Amino acid sequence: MSSALRERTVLPPDDPAELARFVHELRSASGRARARLVGPDGSEIEIPDELYGVLRDVVTALSEGLAISIAPHNTMLTTQEAADLLNISRPTLVRLLSEGEMPHTMRGRHRRVMLRDVLDYQERTRQARRRTLDRMTAEAEEDGLYDATATPRRTR
Repeated sequence: MSSALRERTVLPPDDPAELARFVHELRSASGRARARLVGPDGSEIEIPDELYGVLRDVVTALSEGLAISIAPHNTMLTTQEAADLLNISRPTLVRLLSEGEMPHTMRGRHRRVMLRDVLDYQERTRQARRRTLDRMTAEAEEDGLYDATATPRRTR
C-alpha cells in the first residue's frame, strides 16, 4: 500500500465559492455527532476526529486560495530527513541531538529521530522566536525607537 502513496500538491479551485460554502457548513456542524464520509453509492464510514480536523483544515486553506501539499512520512526519520523537515543542515541537527535539544535513538551507528519529536522541537523554537520578537518590539516601543524613525533623516 505504501507504494501507492506519493507526495502531491493540490491547488485551490478557480472559483472557491463552493469551498467557502462547505467551510461554513463544516464550522457550523462542529457540535454534531461523529463525522461520516458518504460515498457516491451511499455507503457511510465514520471518520476519526483527527482526520476530520485535517480535512477541515485542508478545505479551509483551499477556500482561502492556498495550495496544500500532501506527503506521507515515516514516523522514524533519519537525521537527513529530520534536518530537511526543519530546513537546517544535517550537522546542525546532529549538534542539536548531541546537546539534548531533541530525543533520539541509535540504530547501530545511526541516529533516528521520531517525527513527533521533530515537530515538537519545531513548535518550541517557533514559540521561543515569537516571544523574543514580542519582547524586542515592546522594548523598542518603550525606548521610543518607533518615534525616532517615524520621519527618516536625509543622509545625502
